Amino acid sequence: MTNIILVFLVLTNLMLLGTGRISASIRIVAAQGVALSLLPLLIHAHGFGVRAVLLAAATVGLKGYLFPRLLNKAQRQASVRYEPAPFLSFSTSLMLGVASVGVAMWIGESLKLPEIESPLIVPAALSTIFIGLLLIVARKKALSQVLGYVVLENGIYVFGVVLAQNEPLLVELGILLDVFVAVFLMGIAIFHISREFDHIDVDQMTTLKH
Repeated sequence: MTNIILVFLVLTNLMLLGTGRISASIRIVAAQGVALSLLPLLIHAHGFGVRAVLLAAATVGLKGYLFPRLLNKAQRQASVRYEPAPFLSFSTSLMLGVASVGVAMWIGESLKLPEIESPLIVPAALSTIFIGLLLIVARKKALSQVLGYVVLENGIYVFGVVLAQNEPLLVELGILLDVFVAVFLMGIAIFHISREFDHIDVDQMTTLKH
């Protein structure tokens, strides 16, 4: 089951690189959040402990519901539906995404980490981080870049849940809270940018409006 979730994460990352529809991208990120919420319940050998259940509930609540709702609200307020002309074309982004998966698999094979349940954990986490960064730098719409930030955090989340099982629950929930605050503030910023400049293209932000 863990391998299925990790493969799903990688495939949905590539889907994000290949689509310019903002609403579809938000739904994909929401699906990732729901899938990732299952990881704490699957990786702990001692069963469904209180810590794992709380972390899973917080993850599905934030990543699967609250983040997408905030992003959908920001999309409606900014009146943006599509990423028409990214800095890198969708085909180029997709090829770079596939290449990043290959690099992540090579790094995963090079790292000899003990007590890992699946050999896909490190490649999936690293490739998610790489693709999140790629979305941030390759897209023009600020909302698309926020989605890239969420994807980047998803990769960090996989590392944290799987490789740092001895960390206190409050630390993991604190990371989720930080991401929630960041997405909330980004949504507010997108709304004000759209209202002031009538667009959210970051490449046009260098032109000041007097």
